[in-house]
Amino acid sequence: MPQNPLYDSDLDLHSLIAKNSFGTFFGVPQTVFDQVWQNLTAKDGNSVVYISMEIGADPDVFHPIKDRLIDIERTDSMDSALKQFTKKLFYGPEKIPCYGGGLGVLAGDSLKSFADCRIPVVAVSLLYRYGYFCQIVDSKIGQICQTVDWHPEQVPGLYLLRNPQNPEEPLHIQIPFFNEYDQETIASAQVWMKMEVNHSLDFFVPELLLDFSLLDNPAPIRDAAGKLYNSDSSFIKATQRRMLGTGILPVLQALGITSNTLHLNEQHGVVVALQLIAEELQATLKHADFSQASDEQIMTAADKVSRRLVYTIHTPVKAGHDRFDKSVYAGMSHKSCRHILELLAHDVDSPHSYNFTTFAMRVNRAANSVSRLHRDVTHKQFPEAAGKITAITNGVHHLTWISDARAEVFDAFSELDNWREDPGVFQKAALLKNNSRFRTYLSRAWAKDSSTLYDYINSMLLQHRNQMTSTWIDPPNYYSNLIDSDNQLDPAIFTIGFARRFSTYKRADLVFDNIDTLCAILVENNWPVNFIFSGKAHPADEPGKSVIKLILDYQEELHTKSKGLANLIFIPNYDMQIAKMMVAGVHIWLNNPKRPLEASGTSGMKAALNGVPNFSIMDGWWAEGYHDGATGWKFGHEGPVDQADLSESPETLFYTEDSASFYQKLPAVLDEFYEDDSRSRFLDKAIMNLSLNIPIFNTHRMAAEYLNKYKLKLSPSLQRKMDNFAALYNSNQ
Repeated sequence: MPQNPLYDSDLDLHSLIAKNSFGTFFGVPQTVFDQVWQNLTAKDGNSVVYISMEIGADPDVFHPIKDRLIDIERTDSMDSALKQFTKKLFYGPEKIPCYGGGLGVLAGDSLKSFADCRIPVVAVSLLYRYGYFCQIVDSKIGQICQTVDWHPEQVPGLYLLRNPQNPEEPLHIQIPFFNEYDQETIASAQVWMKMEVNHSLDFFVPELLLDFSLLDNPAPIRDAAGKLYNSDSSFIKATQRRMLGTGILPVLQALGITSNTLHLNEQHGVVVALQLIAEELQATLKHADFSQASDEQIMTAADKVSRRLVYTIHTPVKAGHDRFDKSVYAGMSHKSCRHILELLAHDVDSPHSYNFTTFAMRVNRAANSVSRLHRDVTHKQFPEAAGKITAITNGVHHLTWISDARAEVFDAFSELDNWREDPGVFQKAALLKNNSRFRTYLSRAWAKDSSTLYDYINSMLLQHRNQMTSTWIDPPNYYSNLIDSDNQLDPAIFTIGFARRFSTYKRADLVFDNIDTLCAILVENNWPVNFIFSGKAHPADEPGKSVIKLILDYQEELHTKSKGLANLIFIPNYDMQIAKMMVAGVHIWLNNPKRPLEASGTSGMKAALNGVPNFSIMDGWWAEGYHDGATGWKFGHEGPVDQADLSESPETLFYTEDSASFYQKLPAVLDEFYEDDSRSRFLDKAIMNLSLNIPIFNTHRMAAEYLNKYKLKLSPSLQRKMDNFAALYNSNQ
């Protein structure tokens, strides 16, 4: 990594220790820490609160502080003040399992880009003592959910904030809850902070994680604090959302943070709007009891509050929109708050429920979808708000997802100078399309990343086979029965990658709908193919879990009917580290949701950042990233959005039609990869992904588009920089 001019090889590690009244932190100089905190606590409120139910930012895929210490060969210290930090940094656990999938990883990527771009943002989420879940996969049973065992105090870069009045004690915030009789119960949360430090160690974004697992809290609160997306009951689910929403203002007040703008990354934290409306009514009525507020006064207060909120909606799928029966909410909220919800969260389709997506859509100054196609779907779903719903197409954090091997290649060519700071530089990659040295280096890096992925897979398969005699788990992969030292999977074989949450509309099993047809294509042309799949289904999603079981059941049939040419491998316990290996190590990325239910789909963007072409349904981001075939292939239905069926019922999922389209297009893809006369065109597509898709589908550009919604006042130089990122792409063009 290039040296930051602020530091050199004689870096005094003490200079990376910073303190304030809430604790002692490691990773940035005191001056940097103070400036960030000053920005967030300034009277003008010129900063943003980013609110997300989950944040995926595991330290094992992006670790700038560790990289810097390795770079200067300072991986340990005899100084006791430093040793506690360096020991944790190099030997502590590297997982923060407080995310479940793409929404959380997007949140983490967004915060990293805010830090890289030096935008004053603070994030608020919840800390889950039992994380999401650890996935075990058994070939006979399918997905088995196991509780995650993790200890936040051991994770590098994660700090329990202290009480300024009593530094020996953790900082606690207090949140009122109510029962059906409007009797108040106070719940407490302690506050953890993760520092999302940028790659040059001169800025960071604080992530505040509210921990309600305290023993003094009522049992329902502790239950809701345990697992992300706990759906054991509607009450626990609603409580969890309320913990996030009502915790935001108290934690900001406790830390002195003054941000004027609040960004809802999905509607999970929209209860904060309820709190803000209550505050406005109290100010209007001049007393704390606002139960007698009129409808007109409530709507006036809501209009004022909406000027502070920006809202991103991430899915058209009904299961992603929180609806709570009014009787459930009566058990945790005051009747005056329910009056507000009656006006703003009324669900036309379900009059006995509060619809929090409707609430969020009504109370904001700007709402956005996460792709152009999703914008059109959202207009269809919320016609009353269509005038303010725009598109901000998602991106991914290029410094996280570009592999080390690819990064070395990019560093070696002057055309790509400064690519770490400016992903727009990759527009010049097209100039390297006919550069034989670049093509050779890129191919070698790709082969290296493929070997890394297959080393992991082959080791996993052997481990699973060897565990057969010591555990009750049946290996999740048929190939574990075949593998030995002389019969391992070959990284040079054409590899199709698929990894994401297993939900029925994502149709993970689509390409195996007619195995006879698929195998006939491969056998006739002697084309070997490996399918590498990974992903989790929500513990309560029985249809999603059944899709995982189908994938496992197809493995032997696919191998046998293809005469050993095709193998289907499932990698259990998908996380960010597995994702990073896959998006760089496969040869093509597959995405086949039912159009238009995939709002965005960021996994394919991560592959594209490494030059890996996509072979996907024209849904979500791929409708924008396809570029008339310059960057990959398409297949499947492309009907107009205004006539689209948004149902997830099995009879509406177009398996027969879209799988037939896949089989029709597959020979052209395999021909380009395997035939010498065509292979150069395959590499052309890889290079055009770098040139056409990295400048668009990165979170620096996305952050620049959000700045137009945030209305922050930036320094002239920073504003010019962000304007340049915004100019890379207009999501609404």
